[in-house]
Amino acid sequence: MKPDAMLEQLKFLKPLLLIVFFMGASGSIAAPPDLKTPAPVIHLADNLDEKDQLGYCIDTIGRGFADKLHAHSCKPRGGDVQFQYNSSTHQIESSTFEGKCVEILGTVSDGSRLGLLECSKEVSRQKFDYDPNLLEFHPQSSQEFCLGVSEQSRSAGPFMARKLRILDCEKTDLLHKQWRILNP
Repeated sequence: MKPDAMLEQLKFLKPLLLIVFFMGASGSIAAPPDLKTPAPVIHLADNLDEKDQLGYCIDTIGRGFADKLHAHSCKPRGGDVQFQYNSSTHQIESSTFEGKCVEILGTVSDGSRLGLLECSKEVSRQKFDYDPNLLEFHPQSSQEFCLGVSEQSRSAGPFMARKLRILDCEKTDLLHKQWRILNP
């Protein structure tokens, strides 16, 4: 093959190779979970390091109702990991604990914690916009922040868990801030 013909063929491969390189460099090659949790559920688009491929869901800390939240292995039987997004009120609602919604605790800033409190259409810290193209939840009051999980995971009995926080979107890896919503 002539050198000019080879260069012409390589021209078409260059963009593809660049895409693959940058995806690998950013750690953004997704491996979706093998989700077993019944809908409704909101889960990370990537399985990350969840050892049983269950993925990570929004969850109350501990068993049953709790007013603090984290990300936890998506439980096959559902329960306190079942949440839904109400696009008309812009609230993330518990499907298990009626009348309870995700709320940012304190000021909206990088590292803010989240709780599960009484739903109120008047509380701005309960309002989130979901971008279905980016797969991100943003507090309505501060679009530069988004719902995400910590880089480190920890053991949670037979499951795994991560901190669930409001994070600076620009500084957060895609894998830690992209969420999928499954409704019944």
